[in-house]
Amino acid sequence: MVEIGLFYGSTDGNTARVAQMIEQVLALRSTVHVEILDIADYFLDEMLAFDLLIVGVPTWNIGQLQADWQSVFEEFDQLDLTGKRVALFGLGDQRGYPDTFADALFFVADKMRERGAQLVGRWPTDGYHFRQSWAADGEDFLGLVLDEHNQPELTAGRIAGWVGQLIVEFGL
Repeated sequence: MVEIGLFYGSTDGNTARVAQMIEQVLALRSTVHVEILDIADYFLDEMLAFDLLIVGVPTWNIGQLQADWQSVFEEFDQLDLTGKRVALFGLGDQRGYPDTFADALFFVADKMRERGAQLVGRWPTDGYHFRQSWAADGEDFLGLVLDEHNQPELTAGRIAGWVGQLIVEFGL
């Protein structure tokens, strides 16, 4: 059975809740086993034990990493993620921070690529209202981006679409 590690950091509970939603949709649509791990409680080297990774990164303030991610970020430098397929999702506030929307997703994505990971799960920027985001690459985000402050009604549908995309891109 394919093992997916779903790592996330969460301060207000939104990213934790989204991680659980992603796990539930994956369980309904595939035969994989997903283990959810809060990075406040685990070391990043735990990532090496999984076949595939899903990583949840909320953005805080003006484009900053969430506190749990900030505290473990240097651990990435010890990881060899060569060939590991990784899908990223991020949370942000497009109205409150339109010039740094979901920027933290970029920082983790960039570090993952630096460590050899193969990123999957890009998501279109259509339907979002922001001016600037380092997480945007052309017409796509580097992963699924959700805005629980301004578009919570779109979260379930976006997760369903993204999980369907991951099933294909992960080869499940």
